[in-house]
Amino acid sequence: MDELTGGRAVVELLKAEQVRHIFGIVGATFLDVLDALYDDRSVEYINVRHEQAAAFMADGLARVTGLPGVCLVTSGPGATNLLTGVAAAYVAHSPVVVLVGGVALAHQQKDAFQEFDLVSMFRPVTKLAVQITKPERIPELLRAALRAAMGGRRGPVFVEIPRDVLNDQVLRAAMLAPAQYRATHPQPPHPEAIREAVRLLREAERPLLLVGGGVTWAGANDLVVRLSEQYSIPMITAYGRNDAVPNTHPLYVGPLGRAGAPEATAACRRADLLLALGSRLAHFTTHFDDRAIRPGTSLIQIDVDGRDIGRYYPVTLGIQADAREACAALLDALARDGVRPASPAWRQEAEALRAQRHARLAAEGALAATPIKPQRVYAELRRALPPETIVTLDAGAAPAYGYDRLHFARPRTFLTPLDLGGLGFAFPAALGAKLGCPDAPVLAVHGDGGFLMNAQELETAVRHGINVVTVVMNNNCWGSEKAYQKHFYGGRYIGCDIGNPRYDQYARLFGAEGYYVEHPDQVGDALKAALSAGKPAVVEIPIDPEEFPTPATAVRRR
Repeated sequence: MDELTGGRAVVELLKAEQVRHIFGIVGATFLDVLDALYDDRSVEYINVRHEQAAAFMADGLARVTGLPGVCLVTSGPGATNLLTGVAAAYVAHSPVVVLVGGVALAHQQKDAFQEFDLVSMFRPVTKLAVQITKPERIPELLRAALRAAMGGRRGPVFVEIPRDVLNDQVLRAAMLAPAQYRATHPQPPHPEAIREAVRLLREAERPLLLVGGGVTWAGANDLVVRLSEQYSIPMITAYGRNDAVPNTHPLYVGPLGRAGAPEATAACRRADLLLALGSRLAHFTTHFDDRAIRPGTSLIQIDVDGRDIGRYYPVTLGIQADAREACAALLDALARDGVRPASPAWRQEAEALRAQRHARLAAEGALAATPIKPQRVYAELRRALPPETIVTLDAGAAPAYGYDRLHFARPRTFLTPLDLGGLGFAFPAALGAKLGCPDAPVLAVHGDGGFLMNAQELETAVRHGINVVTVVMNNNCWGSEKAYQKHFYGGRYIGCDIGNPRYDQYARLFGAEGYYVEHPDQVGDALKAALSAGKPAVVEIPIDPEEFPTPATAVRRR
């Protein structure tokens, strides 16, 4: 067998998984990997300005493509700077592969320069964390990491390869296709479980579909819509998963959970059977209490990972299976058994809730106050955004309004920090999403505080020609925290007010385009101009500094 370097082995193994972009900051510990890319431009190294942004970019790419997003950074702070971004991928079940060039084996256990126990640091926020200590094991263990990242409920993995291991030669291992080293066929449901699900659906008077992220990862979105249509079952979506079904569908009520639609909560409280597809029923979807899911509601929970089935709410029936396989089996069984659609009265009730929500949002389109209300900004975004737009939403008060107010037509077009709640996510995630789907318009929505956390990546966007648009709603404060101090501490504000530059001017300093909007009727025109600018663009919108969403918390200050 011919020999090749450890760096070349890493590149060939990633290419087998269709990896075409790697994110990071150049470092001396992994130059053998970069050197392999010098003569092979089929994989591009996106050299960023902060490693946290590299992790967010890899996450964004992975979420919109379903392929591994890869980070490659150096030891010490290069790796520790990734942790928040990797945690975001962990809560999103996003297959991010973290590669770190580590301290040489000869210097480990000596408190050497940039030596830390990185495996232990990353283990809590990854599905697998390993160190490779022999060059000949690079193919075996990197495939193990890819198998973990892409198998079952997906998620990030961490692989540290000391620099002297990367420098060494490795026997050429066969460059296997993914199907040769990991399962590529999804897990079907047990036939008896499907029969029981059919029985429960037959007996239900007010069944409701709660559609989660597992539906999108499984590519089951079309089957969920068929299930809803054929049996008149209304739909709501889990927190941050609004894109799991077409939001224009007449049976879609709205998103459940924190900052979601109250009409979706009302539908959930009225349901006598909740069919949760691909959802953990996590904290910001359910709050772990009975405000949405009433005690006694029958619950069918379908998830590819059995860990969370019945974890927060007792299930009537738990099914561990891929969402697409489960939906297909349910449709076949329901057709065979001749199950009738849900009652017309239940459908009419759901449609009334949907109409109530749309009327509420439409009324916000008439808000004419200045500074602009964030609700009006979203009304203008709904009018102006092309239906194929990918939207990344940051954490914070101004972005929080978007969970109930943005509409989506296609899966893999809505990316949020989910239960991590990490600020600074949206802009770099948008850059990764744009690289993954270069023909789609991509919009990042930020508050002023979160945007400045990773705004340095404007230089990355300009240098690599990644033309995303960022809306910055500026209220000169940390809005979520100020809302808590307003509602629960009598307006005794500490640490919440901040200052900002003019972000349209800031963008131009980097060579991007900038727009400044002061009146509501300018939002649509500015957005359209930004989308057609042919370069990265920032649209700054000063918003009402006194307008905050009501804090979503299960614990009220007494």
